[in-house]
Amino acid sequence: MLTLRSSPASPFGRKVKIAALELGLMDTIEIVAADTNDPADPLRQQNPLGKIPTLVLEDGTTLFDSRVIVDYLDHLAGGGKIIPAGEARFPQLRLQALADGICDAALLQVYETRFRPEEGRNAAWVSNQAGKVSRALIALEVAPPAYPDRPRIGEIALASALGYLDLRFAGTWRAEYPALVAWLDAFAAKVPAFEETRFKG
Repeated sequence: MLTLRSSPASPFGRKVKIAALELGLMDTIEIVAADTNDPADPLRQQNPLGKIPTLVLEDGTTLFDSRVIVDYLDHLAGGGKIIPAGEARFPQLRLQALADGICDAALLQVYETRFRPEEGRNAAWVSNQAGKVSRALIALEVAPPAYPDRPRIGEIALASALGYLDLRFAGTWRAEYPALVAWLDAFAAKVPAFEETRFKG
């Protein structure tokens, strides 16, 4: 068995879980919750960065971050399933990078309010992170990604990012980006793994 160290609300962990479900590999993965703030959690030995998701292989070798993990899972499934080969690969990797960037900027906003006392928060810095999210959503609203029979890593990453915005920002993005809302609704209807991996806590 492979072991996935993650947390239920992590958008990067969700991306990995959707990928595993789409690839038919979830039965080979045990999900073990990780506490990135706990020095006693083995996560820090499994990943020197202490970050999630981290995948522990059967021989104890570990893989991180989410982009490396989904690449490995695609390899296990025979390759070219969710990460295309050839020229089609690069638009998907670019979309994944954009979606992961949305998550990074959103997480930093969450951490600013969760871990920094109110008197020490930097409003300009938070606004800068929010601007990254907004610019990415504007670019995607103009041309939401299309995919053929099954989602690829770019679409999976985007759905995970939008799901995280719903979770942590109460879906406030939805009022300004109707095309992306329609895209996510269609994704959820077509990809059962999206609902299966939803954090309900």
